Amino acid sequence: MQVNEQAIEIPAADGTAGGFLYSPASAGKWPGVIHLTDIVGIRPASRDMAKRLAASGYCVLQPNVFYRTGNLPLFDFPFNFGEERTMKRLRDLSGPLTPEAMERDAFAYVDFLADLPSVGARAIGVVGYCFTGSMALRAAACRPDRIAAAASFHGGGLYTDAATSPHTVLPRVKARLYFGHAIEDRAMPKEAIEKLERALQSWGGTYASETYAGASHGWTVPDSRAYNETQAERAFEKLAELFSSSLK
Repeated sequence: MQVNEQAIEIPAADGTAGGFLYSPASAGKWPGVIHLTDIVGIRPASRDMAKRLAASGYCVLQPNVFYRTGNLPLFDFPFNFGEERTMKRLRDLSGPLTPEAMERDAFAYVDFLADLPSVGARAIGVVGYCFTGSMALRAAACRPDRIAAAASFHGGGLYTDAATSPHTVLPRVKARLYFGHAIEDRAMPKEAIEKLERALQSWGGTYASETYAGASHGWTVPDSRAYNETQAERAFEKLAELFSSSLK
């Protein structure tokens, strides 16, 4: 299916978030999906991921979730984990995105997407990767009236001992949830996955939580050093299944 791409600006909580909108080229109305990038932000690889999802029959909004820190592109130097200037930039990008800021932004993104003439269904989906896995969960918590499905792939810090841990929002969630975890992930180690899964059982909603064999943190993103094509394809199939059963 051919896909249209449009640069957009979203009136957000603390400014204007740039980004892209993808929708099937054929006439019609489509279920809406919010596609949240990993910590590196919007770039060709993430845009291709959103475009592929749109080709499955969705209107996909990909906002620059780091708009408080900078406009696109977010990096004007080669990205290199472990290098000090890269790590400083990551701190600058993630710092302003407090739990409260994430929820304010989720309201803005949902409202923007829901008001588009190309979006026909009331139910909206959201997916987050890496840093934004928790943002997808928080979005489902603060907009249970619209978000019917939420997914996180190699999401970090989904269960911590902090009072603001993402898992604490579960009582507010009505959406169907999916979590795809990496192995040996410092951002979400085995013990944290087990605690999250116990919290999900206590929550009592509809969910799935899986650890992908042989998949390291970042395995779904084509330009990541950890990219695992076989497991990335499986992750896309799981996402497609989640959205198809919940949004269409």
